[in-house]
Amino acid sequence: MSTDTEPTDSTAPTATDGTPSGPLGRLRTSGTTRETVELAALGVIGLLAVVMLGFIALYWLRELPYAATAYEQFRIGGRLLDLYLGTNVFKHPFMWQSLSTGVLIGIVAPLVGSFLVHREMALIGETLAHAAFAGVAVSLLFNAVTGWDGSLLFGALIVGVIGALGVQWLADRTDTYGDVPIAIMLSGSFALGTLIISYGRGLTGISIEGYLFGSLAVVTVDGARMMAILSVLVVGGVLFNYKQLLFITFDEQAARVAQLPVNSYNTLLVVMTAVVVVGAMQVLGIILVAAMLVVPVAAASQIAVSFRETMYLSVIFGQVAILVGFAVSIAMSLPSGGSIVMAAIGLYLGSIALSKKGVTALSTH
Repeated sequence: MSTDTEPTDSTAPTATDGTPSGPLGRLRTSGTTRETVELAALGVIGLLAVVMLGFIALYWLRELPYAATAYEQFRIGGRLLDLYLGTNVFKHPFMWQSLSTGVLIGIVAPLVGSFLVHREMALIGETLAHAAFAGVAVSLLFNAVTGWDGSLLFGALIVGVIGALGVQWLADRTDTYGDVPIAIMLSGSFALGTLIISYGRGLTGISIEGYLFGSLAVVTVDGARMMAILSVLVVGGVLFNYKQLLFITFDEQAARVAQLPVNSYNTLLVVMTAVVVVGAMQVLGIILVAAMLVVPVAAASQIAVSFRETMYLSVIFGQVAILVGFAVSIAMSLPSGGSIVMAAIGLYLGSIALSKKGVTALSTH
């Protein structure tokens, strides 16, 4: 198990510059140039996230006097950015809300995924994505029957959270192997979604393809607002419960002995995963949404020396994958989900090449 604690063994072998060599030297990242670069990158990502949250808030409140002025200044800045880059993208509000959603996904998905991957629960992201698909199908049918014009994401969020609670309930109350409840929920929710879609075919004029493969056009105003609110809640949940989640991730049995409410924290983790999946499926699509929970974390694990650094690097890699994927999607008119995932896989392969563990990292991580 990796550690974030700086070594203090005075008997450890030292290099010519006086720093510990060997295993202790490899674990020492505090105060190094590497850590400074990582923290600087995280600072830039944090600033970008604040800007995106600011846009969503301004777009939401643009009818108010002061917000209207600030919103117009933001639009002017977008036109100037288009003029400078020679593009025709940043002057459109819908592109900003898609980009805002993507930037927030690039933060919260690897953040939650860091715990899932190290707990060998990577498959649960795919499971909850299928539950969200069933939620979209239920919302489509409900809107068609009742005439209600509500966002499909609300239905997806409700069903996704119910699916997360169902997985945790099955895992806590059955004697089956750990991945059996996940497999049952995965296949059952997708089967339910396909049945509802088939039953309601012809009742709705909305194509499900954008939700399956991801599309910048799928991101609605309500979807961007929801992603902003959910992202703040998820980041706050991780920060507030970081030590407990870390303890449970690496030694759940010891956490139970220490009388931590392990089941409650497990439920919190799967609910946060469901929340991230529902928000991310707008851009990535239901089929590919689980990749952002896993691939950036897998890439970071190749070169990180501690769990904390894995979280840092996974957020950085996730953000790079989002921005590169958006650029490719816009430039070549390709689905955003596939573009982002391929960018993330490219980072993963690059991290393997840079890893000192070489080819063995493929199996050990």
